[in-house]
Amino acid sequence: MEAPQRLVALCPSVTETLFSLGLERRIVGRTRWCVEPAERVSAVPTVGGTKNPDLEKLCALAPELVLLNEEENRREDAEALASRGIRTRSHFPRDVAGARAMVEDLGAVLDCEERSSLLAAAIDEELRATRAAAASRPRRKIAYLIWRRPWMAIGGGTYIGALLAEAGLENALEPCLDVRYPEVDLRALVAAGAEALLLSSEPYPFAAKHLAEVAEQSGLPPERIFLVDGQALSWYGARTPTGLRVARDLAEKLAGLFPRGMAER
Repeated sequence: MEAPQRLVALCPSVTETLFSLGLERRIVGRTRWCVEPAERVSAVPTVGGTKNPDLEKLCALAPELVLLNEEENRREDAEALASRGIRTRSHFPRDVAGARAMVEDLGAVLDCEERSSLLAAAIDEELRATRAAAASRPRRKIAYLIWRRPWMAIGGGTYIGALLAEAGLENALEPCLDVRYPEVDLRALVAAGAEALLLSSEPYPFAAKHLAEVAEQSGLPPERIFLVDGQALSWYGARTPTGLRVARDLAEKLAGLFPRGMAER
């Protein structure tokens, strides 16, 4: 079967990955949240959001393949596209291995194996470096905040948590496998063992003005509260090598806050 030439991506990570695979001329549609690579993506028409795509506008683009994410996109939209005879393909990476598998799958389906192999190799290289660094220091427990009012954090089974774990940063809420993004009490997080809190730049835009509030409500010293790049740590595929580097650097900074030889909690 000939590789599809007209692509619509309904997930920001996938759109960015398609660009990284050299498929820019084949991308005919994206969501309004697909904003990377910023200097090139604006030329691609938008078809609404991830949860509320304009299916009429999307179908008018005559896509040969619509790329989805099982968490970002709705099943009913995928079924509606299928009922109109539009081919779809969905991915749902939950860890670095899953992100790498998606890259290889896109390479095979879209006939760009050479570029996808290079990206997979870059993921492998950063993963080896990250694991080597993690093996040299004690593992630490963190909590990763994604929302304010109410406070929300990542629970168990997330790509973010798996990526951070590769660097030796264990999610204090990982046992919460039944709730992926639970509401939390900051002091309870610390009582549960979180030694640092990570404030993501997305979906809630945490910034320096929030640091004092988090320190006060959690009881943690300010130096154990970090603003982190949400794109680097939650976008997968093309962004996975960067995410591993960011996680590795973050783990190194956190390690510096504890006396040498101090055991993990």
